[in-house]
Amino acid sequence: MKRLFTLGLLLLACGSVQAEAPSSDVQLMIQQKLNTFAPGLTVDAVEEAPVDGFYEVSIGARVVYFSHDGKYMFLGELLDTSNQQNLTEQRRAKLIVKKLDKYGEDQMIVIGPKDPKNYVTVFTDVDCPYCAKFHRDVPTLNEAGVQVRYLLFPRTGIAGRSYKRAVGVWCAEDRIESVGIAKEGGEVPFKDCANPVQGHYELGQEIGIRGTPAIILDDGRMIGGYVPPEQLFSQLGIEGQ
Repeated sequence: MKRLFTLGLLLLACGSVQAEAPSSDVQLMIQQKLNTFAPGLTVDAVEEAPVDGFYEVSIGARVVYFSHDGKYMFLGELLDTSNQQNLTEQRRAKLIVKKLDKYGEDQMIVIGPKDPKNYVTVFTDVDCPYCAKFHRDVPTLNEAGVQVRYLLFPRTGIAGRSYKRAVGVWCAEDRIESVGIAKEGGEVPFKDCANPVQGHYELGQEIGIRGTPAIILDDGRMIGGYVPPEQLFSQLGIEGQ
């Protein structure tokens, strides 16, 4: 893997050539190759990679690279040495934005200004201490014009106490008040109603969420774990906070 990744960087540094868009047969071939060592994963899209001789393959919000003959695959970050850009990260961010756009704000818990300067989408667990710490910063973020959009992600899955508490938060009359109570360890009456919590959890898995809070900026870049407001402002390009 390391040798192939290095090869990819060297090829990228030397430049690439334009090629026709891959055919459906190419996607089928790559799917068959993927099935041999990672059954259950589905190829969503195949495009020519920035490196000549390779395809860029999207699997959910993950990005991998296959040689044109399907013999080699490499995982890792593809860097453009001419301008110091992480091309894999840029592509992954676009895929994440596309996935999130399938969810309207009516399927999120939205806190903050209706016409925000910026927004962050946060996968949160109501029983996560660092999620509670982040939640205490929400008023500071709102004052700076940053809207917070919560997606509920019980880390223990959809068959435990945290999942039931997340459903209770969603089904409460005042979701914003209820999520604050839950994050501070308070009791949330369990109510069952039509809710998107399982969908939130599955979306998080598809994107690659492994822990909470997982903060996604409005351009799709992901920050894993808690960061203080000042650091988040810097990532968002907000000055003077």
